[in-house]
Amino acid sequence: MSKNIILSNQEIEHTIKRIAYQIYETFVDEEEIVIAGIAANGYIFAKKISEVLQCISTLKVSLCEVQINKQNPALPVKTSLSKEHYTNKGLILVDDVLNSGTTLIYAVRHFLDVPLTKFKTAVLVDRNHKKYPVKADFKGISLSTSSLEHVQVIFDENGENYAFLS
Repeated sequence: MSKNIILSNQEIEHTIKRIAYQIYETFVDEEEIVIAGIAANGYIFAKKISEVLQCISTLKVSLCEVQINKQNPALPVKTSLSKEHYTNKGLILVDDVLNSGTTLIYAVRHFLDVPLTKFKTAVLVDRNHKKYPVKADFKGISLSTSSLEHVQVIFDENGENYAFLS
């Protein structure tokens, strides 16, 4: 199976910075926001966005890990922060790849139980193969791929990040 690199390390770094600025523009009137990343790669992506946001803005940024069973998304969603921590705050739900929208929509459903001032979504790669009516408010790249193709994002411990299509 061949790998076609769709985002290099440098492109991912630029995308993270651009998305962080877009988030700051959108949430500039907030004092504190929560960036909730879907485990595992979505959380890593959320952490990278959070780091840039803390450098470019005065927003207080809280990071939250969202655990969802991707094989059975109807099971309860778990978060590293309590609901009280994100009540009446702005929240950005982050994942690495938006495939069918299943993971994102079930995670969105979890956060709808709590009043939020604003609620947005961010993804690195939007595949345009949605099964559910969910969209990414902030996205790195949109791809129209066949349903047989697979997009994978690698966040390497050595800082070498890339996304590829196989």
